[in-house]
Amino acid sequence: MLRLLAVLLLAAPASAAGPAFRLTLDAKAHPGPVSGRAFVLLLRGKPNPLPNGLNWFNPEPAFAADIIGWKMGEPLDLGDKLATVPLAKVKPGKYWAVAVLDRDLGGISFATTAGNLYSAAKEVEFDPAAAVPLSFTLDRVYEEKPPADTNSVKFVEVESRLLTTFHGKPTKLRAGVILPPSFAAEPDRTFPVVYEIPGFGGDHRMAGFRGKRAGVLADGVEAVWVMLDPNCRLGHHVFADSANNGPCGQALIDELMPAIEGRFRCGGEARKRLATGHSSGGWSSLWLQVTYPDVFAGCWSTSPDPVDFRDFQRVHLYAGDNLFTADGKPRPLSRGGRALQVQAFSNMERVMGHGGQLGSFEAVFSPRGPDGKPTPLWDRDTGAVRIETAKAWERYDIRLVLEKNWPALGPKLAGKLHVWMGDEDTFLLDGAARLRKKSLAGLGSDAVVEMFPGRDHGLVDAKLRERMKAEMAAALVRSPKR
Repeated sequence: MLRLLAVLLLAAPASAAGPAFRLTLDAKAHPGPVSGRAFVLLLRGKPNPLPNGLNWFNPEPAFAADIIGWKMGEPLDLGDKLATVPLAKVKPGKYWAVAVLDRDLGGISFATTAGNLYSAAKEVEFDPAAAVPLSFTLDRVYEEKPPADTNSVKFVEVESRLLTTFHGKPTKLRAGVILPPSFAAEPDRTFPVVYEIPGFGGDHRMAGFRGKRAGVLADGVEAVWVMLDPNCRLGHHVFADSANNGPCGQALIDELMPAIEGRFRCGGEARKRLATGHSSGGWSSLWLQVTYPDVFAGCWSTSPDPVDFRDFQRVHLYAGDNLFTADGKPRPLSRGGRALQVQAFSNMERVMGHGGQLGSFEAVFSPRGPDGKPTPLWDRDTGAVRIETAKAWERYDIRLVLEKNWPALGPKLAGKLHVWMGDEDTFLLDGAARLRKKSLAGLGSDAVVEMFPGRDHGLVDAKLRERMKAEMAAALVRSPKR
C-alpha cells in the first residue's frame, strides 16, 4: 500500500478535475515492479508501433511522470504536471493515443528503445475536460529489429571494452559498411575508407539508404564507405570523449576502426582515411580531424553544430547571454516560417527526460555533476546561463582548440579542413561558421570555410555530394605516404 501511494503521489495530476489518463501494467510485459518515466502521447497519425520522439516544430501533446516500483494491477493516474502542453490547452478532437514506459535502458529514444513497455495505440475522441480518464494497458515490450546485411552493405557491432568499463555494462559500437563495386571482384585490393557521421537522430542503418555506389568517388577512385552510429542514452555523443558519455572518440579510433579496417580491407593508415558528416555529424567529423590530426587525411563538415561558442545559435555563452530571451523577446532556435523558440524546445526536452538535442550538448560539453548528471548550462525555468559551466565548455570550442594549439596543429591540418555552410542555416548555425572562417584566416590556415548564399540546413544536394566525392578522390590521390 505504501508503494502504491508513492507511485500515485509521483504521478499526481495538476488538474483538480481528476486524472486525464489511467495506466495499468500487464504481467506478460513485465511481471515484477518496474521504474522509469511513464508517458501518454496524443499523436496526429497512427504510430507503427511508436514514434521515435516528438515533432520539433510542432510537438505532440505529451504527458509524463516518474515512477518507482510500479506493480501489476496498480492503477497509475497521469495528469499534466509534466507536459508539453497543459491539458486545458489541448484541442478536443481525434487523436491516436498510446502509453509508454521508458525504462531508461540506454537508448536515445524515450519510446523506441529495446525493453521499453507500451500499450496498443488507439484512435480516440479526446476531451481534456472529460470526467472519465482515458485508460491504457501496457502489455507490450518494444523490440529493436536488427538491420539485415545485403551483398553491398554489411552491419557491424563491436563491444567496446572502453565504454563497457566506463558505463559498467556491455556497450556496443555499431556501423553500416557500404562495399565498393570492385570489392568482391578484387579480393587482394586494399581500399581507402570514408567515415560518415549522421546528424542528430541518424544512425548506422542509414547505410542501407545511402546507395551501393556511395563509395564510388571520382576518377576511378573507390572507397569503403562507413556509416557510424553516434547515438547514446543522452543523445548524439559526436565521438568526443566526455565526462558523461565516456571515451567515445578513443573507442572509435582504438576499437571500432581497427575492427572495420581489418575485416573489410580498407584504411590502415591516415592517407587512406577521410571523415565527413552533417549537422551534429558535421561537428563530429571536424572534431575528429582536429583531435586526431594524424589519423585522418581530410574532413568535409557540412552544416556543423556551433564551431565557435561565441555564437552558439546566436548565444554568446561566455558573455552570459540568456538562453530564452534576447532584448526582452523570446529567443529563436531557428529561422523560417516554422521558427522554433529555445524555451519551448527546452521545455519539450524536459518532458522527454533524456536524448534531446539541447541536452545532448550538455552531455558532451559539461562536467559530470555530484548527482551523476551533466552539469546544467542553463536554468530550465529562467534560461540564465551558468558562466562556470560555459567556461568548462571551452575545451570543446573548436575555435579555441585550434587557436591555442595552432603551432602544433597547423602543419598537421594543412589541406585537410573543409566546412560547408548555408548562409541562411535553418538552425542559426551560420554565425558560428563565419566566426570560424575569420579565426582560421587570422591563423593563416588554408582551411576552406565556404558559405553558400541562400542555402539552409539541408545544404547537401546531389550536385554538392558529387563535388565532395571529387574532392575526396583528389585528396586520396595526392595524400603522401607517411
